[in-house]
Formats: sequence, structure tokens, C-alpha cells
Amino acid sequence: MRDQQPKSRDATLTLHAGAAPREVGLPVSSPPVMATSFFTHPDAIGFSANDLKDAAPHFYSRWSNPTLELLEIRLAALEGGEAALSFATGMAAVSALFLDRLGSGDHLVLSNVCYAGVAELAHDILPRHGIAVDAVDTSDLEAVAAAMRPNTKLVHIETPANPILRLSEIAAIGEIAHAGAAELSVDATISTPLGTKPLSLGADYVVHSLTKYIGGHGDALGGAVIGRQERIAALRKGSLIHLGGSLSPFAAWLILRGMETLAPRMMMHEANARRVEAFLANHPKVRSVFWPGSPRHPQHELAQRQMRNFSGLLAFTAKEEGGALARQLAERLRVVSYAVSLGKTKSLLFYIPTEDILRSSFHLDGEGARSYREWAVDGVFRFSVGLEDPDDIIADLEQALG
Repeated sequence: MRDQQPKSRDATLTLHAGAAPREVGLPVSSPPVMATSFFTHPDAIGFSANDLKDAAPHFYSRWSNPTLELLEIRLAALEGGEAALSFATGMAAVSALFLDRLGSGDHLVLSNVCYAGVAELAHDILPRHGIAVDAVDTSDLEAVAAAMRPNTKLVHIETPANPILRLSEIAAIGEIAHAGAAELSVDATISTPLGTKPLSLGADYVVHSLTKYIGGHGDALGGAVIGRQERIAALRKGSLIHLGGSLSPFAAWLILRGMETLAPRMMMHEANARRVEAFLANHPKVRSVFWPGSPRHPQHELAQRQMRNFSGLLAFTAKEEGGALARQLAERLRVVSYAVSLGKTKSLLFYIPTEDILRSSFHLDGEGARSYREWAVDGVFRFSVGLEDPDDIIADLEQALG
């Protein structure tokens, strides 16, 4: 009897999970792109998605596709989940999950600081469908528990939270959600599967924007939800097929190619962010810096327990008016790009004014607004530290800050 193969580690899974058995003549390279809209045989499957079975063959690329399937197998392996489902964008993934798990009369508890698009979906669109939403500081476990209702069906957190890098304790929130017969979904885009594995900490779903670190090159949009097999199958049959946010095979191929370097990239992102955080923390124009890997982060102890890689995203605030400094940086930076998004190979920096995001996306006032301002003051500089030589990044910051 042959010995059982040892379980592969993350760096190996990013390259080999889901690969076909080796055969003579097959290339040792990235998988081919199956860029066809349909696969056909008269007896393959019924015309309606209601006929879709777990073992159904590929039939129509909005439903499934070989390239997407490999990406999904690889993502599930990285997260330690039973199954994964890919989408055209991270927002498509979150929207599909929310609309699958929530209906009229249900209640969502949401991190009050999270990706702006998710916050706007929750505040501006879900209530039109009869879904109640409470946005709370999910770093405060008592606030999460107090927000739970008998009709709460889903708790959705983002950790670290975009843009201030505030953390939420996944295991403890999972216990609160499950005690109230609700499910927990975690957006772990910033930490990546190499930093945090929410399913192992008690989450029911983990969500990623594949556009960011997992794809890594800024050349493809994508999203994914990972969880239990039966839940992901229901999500495919319902929200993916009928809402139509399917990922293109070519984008899936680009993301698979990017995933192959995820492990070394995240090591470099983390190492560079550590250097940049130390520089900014001692700069006379900088008021505060937030990066989970630093002892200066107010939740560093939780980060050490919950994260294995601290990622390359940090945030900082200015001692003087942030808007003026943002304009100065936009004009002077040469290595770092003044641009939105995060998780690319190249360094990106962008200023997010506090009053703008409180009003337009987060809808925060009272204690929630006060707590956000404690971190962000008049505005926060979100800095996605890239893979350039750290000395060059720091030199660029030094000349641009003046």
C-alpha cells in the first residue's frame, strides 16, 4: 500500500492545487484558457439551471468552465474550504452572497468600516429589498452581540478593515453569530489566504476580491466566495447563474498566473511594509501609522494571534491638513503612484478624506463617527506598499514629503 501524500503547504498549493495528473506530452505550464461560451451535448444537462446537479458536466460558461473550475479548486485548497465559486468582481461575489443568504425581513450585521462598495450596497440597496442593516464597530465584541436580532441571518466583517486597518476577532464573532443562529462571512482580501484562514477560525464564508493581492498584477478583475460544498452549490445555482456575474475564462487564467507567485510576493509585500512603516512612524509630518505587523498598531496582539502574514497595506495620517499633503504627494511622487486600489506589484498611495467617506459610504455619525476620526483624523492615506526596492520607496517618500 502506497504511503499517503503529505498535505501540501500554501506556496505549493498556489502552483499545483487542482492540477491534472501528469501525462506524457502535457506541458508543465499554466493551464490553457477555455474561452468558449458553451459546451454541448443533447443529453448533458437540462435547459434550465434548476436541473443543474453537482456532477453536471460543463455546459455554459456562465454556469461553469474548466479554467474557472481550476481557479476555484485552488482557492478552496488555499482557504481549507470544501468549495469555492468565482465571480466577475469582488463586488459581484459579495452581492451574490448577500442576496443568496438574505431576503425580505432578514437582518444583516456589518462592519461599519469596510470596502466602500460593500458599505454602499448595504446602506443604499439592501433596504430597498426589505433587508435591515446594522453597521457596527466589529472590533467591539459587545457591540456585535448587542446588534444581533432574532432575524439576524448574516454577520459580515472585513478584517483588516479598509482603509484604516482596524481588526475584528474572527473566532469570537463567529461564536456570537452562531449563538444567534446566524452565519459569519469574512472579507479577507487584505490579509489573503496566506495571512488569515477565516474558515478555520469559525467563519462560514470567506470572500476575496481576486483583483487585489491574489491576482496581484492589476490586469484582471475577479472575486470569490469559499465555504461548505452545499452552500457554494446553492450559490452557483442561484446567485451566480441568475444574477450573471460570472468571471471570464481569460481573467481566470490571468488570476491563476498571478497566484503562482502569491507566496513570495506576500513575503516581499510584508517585508517592504515593515520598512516603510518604521520610516513613516518617525517622520515629522506623520501623525500616526497603522499596520497590523507593527507593535505600534493598537491591536497588534490580535494580529499576532490571527494573522500569519501582515500583508503590504498600511495607512497613515498627517500632522497638518491632509488634503494639502495629498496634492503635494500626487505631484512629487515618482516611484510610488498616486492611485486607487491595492495589492498590486507596484506601490500605490491614495488619500481618503474622512468627511467624504463618512457621508457618502459609511453613513457614520455619533459614536461611530467619533471612533473613525480617532483613527483617521481629517483623512487617511491608504498606502499599498509594492515590490520595488524598499530603499527606493522610502527615498521617494522622503523627497515627496519634503
